Amino acid sequence: MNRLTGKAAVVTGGARGIGEGIVRRFVAEGAQCVIADIDVVAGEKLVAELGDSVLFIRTEVTSESDIVSAINACITNFGSLDVMINNAGVVGVTGSIESTDLADWERTIAILQTGVFLGTKHAFPIMRKQRSGSIINISSTAGVQGGLGAHAYTTAKHGVIGLTKSVAVEAAPHRVRVNALCPGATLSSLTAGVVTGDPDNLEGAYERLSSKYVGGRAPKPEDMANAALFMASDESEFMNGAVLVVDAGKETLSDRAQKFYPIEA
Repeated sequence: MNRLTGKAAVVTGGARGIGEGIVRRFVAEGAQCVIADIDVVAGEKLVAELGDSVLFIRTEVTSESDIVSAINACITNFGSLDVMINNAGVVGVTGSIESTDLADWERTIAILQTGVFLGTKHAFPIMRKQRSGSIINISSTAGVQGGLGAHAYTTAKHGVIGLTKSVAVEAAPHRVRVNALCPGATLSSLTAGVVTGDPDNLEGAYERLSSKYVGGRAPKPEDMANAALFMASDESEFMNGAVLVVDAGKETLSDRAQKFYPIEA
């Protein structure tokens, strides 16, 4: 407990799913958080539950002014910006490459990749000035391996990793760390919509996802929050430009590996 005492964070997409899990864990560890999300109802509900340690700012991550407002709100209300979590995401456009509409493609890239760029762009100069800070960009196992997501989603998540590594080089001399977290298929309304067709069917989604994982348990937002906690804390001060995959080996090792190295019960 209290591994983030005195730290303030902005979490995009922080009202639900992995972002919500991160906010909850960070607050439990002593941090103060700005929940930067477009879901006003969920965001305000989380504030009512967690109290003065959190602040909701309606944020469209493709809007540069919205990102700046969320970051400024964190500094004004909590005194600093120590952690920036670029998490907001969507499944985006799906289907074959030839059927992918350009406008849908660009909208998906804007949310998943440009949103991360904007959060990183505006968090870095503040952290550079204070000579400390951790930027955590949420990619995906689809960011390190093809075939795990739709074309636009996979492209964007690969781009997030490239951006992370590139900015880490610029940021390192200023004692600012930039790392990427790559969750496997994690229980959330987003994955529930993909798996069951109903974003509110979390129970059904968890059952289906769990059947694919060794041990019969799919990861939940709190599992990703545990990883984000380490990446945000001073315990990871020598971690920069890294890509941390959290999927129990299910997706990045792939089922194909099991044909050569069978997993015994």
